[in-house]
Amino acid sequence: MARGIRVGIGVDVHPLEAGRRLVLGGVEIPYERGLRGWSDGDVVVHAIMDAALGASGLPDIGTHFPPGDERYRNVRSLDLLGDVRRRVEARNYRVAQVCAVILAEAPQLQPYVARMRAQLAEVLGLNVEDVGIQVTTAEGLGAVGRGEGIQAFAVVLLEPL
Repeated sequence: MARGIRVGIGVDVHPLEAGRRLVLGGVEIPYERGLRGWSDGDVVVHAIMDAALGASGLPDIGTHFPPGDERYRNVRSLDLLGDVRRRVEARNYRVAQVCAVILAEAPQLQPYVARMRAQLAEVLGLNVEDVGIQVTTAEGLGAVGRGEGIQAFAVVLLEPL
């Protein structure tokens, strides 16, 4: 039974590779490389999913949607997010707010942030104002800073139904 508001944090990182589509926050972004992953590799959605699952006391996304399971090969991460929403609601909570930060050296992501917010809000049943997305770089530090991958962090606020 739901007892009060809850907060969860999630993080995900995937390497970039040629021949893959780049999908972030449910939006396909033109770029010569995409994120390697069993699903579409959307690190933003994956971080949000883990934050929501953790806040509701459920195991991580790898437990629910294991890599190697053919049902999830190249699956759209937004579809998995809808499934996570239903699992959270089954525990008598709803996502009330989402904030995510994307670390990427390239491509320039700011032009896609509004579409990401709209996609995430639609799947989660939120107003766009309840979805925050920030983009930044790693200032050349580490694997993300060298352009080898993209990382995302997310915080999710749940409230009782």
